Amino acid sequence: MSDIIDGNAINTSPKSIIKFTDLEAKFLADHEICRLSTSNKNIPHVAPVSYIFEDGKFAFATDYQTKKYRNIVKNNKVALVVDTYQSSIDNKAVVIDGNTKILEEGPEFKRLYKKFYERFEWVRKEPWKEREAPIVVVTPTHKVSWRV
Repeated sequence: MSDIIDGNAINTSPKSIIKFTDLEAKFLADHEICRLSTSNKNIPHVAPVSYIFEDGKFAFATDYQTKKYRNIVKNNKVALVVDTYQSSIDNKAVVIDGNTKILEEGPEFKRLYKKFYERFEWVRKEPWKEREAPIVVVTPTHKVSWRV
């Protein structure tokens, strides 16, 4: 199954690996904030998060006490958008649907934490250890982009 967006076929099968174009990958790597949508009992919740994009996946850190964390524990399906808006005719975006995995410790947690520590000043100012704050990894299942 696929959708056609801006003349490009986009695979929408949830079991397939989503491929990003070179321009989309650069756009996603060049930004650091996205808006994340979670839900619980059909009640949506949107929050900005700092993210890392690598190997076609997104990662963000959160706290155990947040609504987004509680929602993800109950429903691992999320959506996120990375966009820029200069005017109604000059905007770009990548919108993702995906499934999450929560990392609380271990080699992958440590590897991603190191990337967060290197990239974000707020992490260096308030560092944390394993099991103090989880990292959530989002594996895309669907994407739509425009002007990217």
